[in-house]
Amino acid sequence: MALSPEFLFQLASTVVLPGWLLLLLAPRWRITRCVVGSGALPLVLAGLYAGCIGWHYLGASGSQGGFGSLAAVAALFQDPWALLAGWVHYLCFDLAVGAWASRDAQRRGLPHVLLVPVLVLTFLLGPVGFLLYHLIRRAYPLVSAPATLAV
Repeated sequence: MALSPEFLFQLASTVVLPGWLLLLLAPRWRITRCVVGSGALPLVLAGLYAGCIGWHYLGASGSQGGFGSLAAVAALFQDPWALLAGWVHYLCFDLAVGAWASRDAQRRGLPHVLLVPVLVLTFLLGPVGFLLYHLIRRAYPLVSAPATLAV
């Protein structure tokens, strides 16, 4: 079995789903805290991202594209390894944001029912879920906020 971009795409897209399900269905469970809340699963995805982007830059298409213009980004994503890296980047960061929102909501005493749409939107539309969480966070009164709570 070759580690093709298509295989790794399917693998990453499958591996991330249990993390989201844990955040949605069992946010306070010890396994959820260990696998997702600790950052372990996002770190696995970060390692995969590093491998994919490294494979792109060390490969034949390494000089193709860049970040200086939309056309350069489009050219960059013509390489399947760079495109895969971009996808894994989304999976990793969206899950990290979802895990942060879940931990922050627990510390603030927000009811989990308010977090469910945030998590769904973060999974599907990343920044929209992040925005919604910040709106809820500002609107919902603090129930239990430690003095060291980060904003």
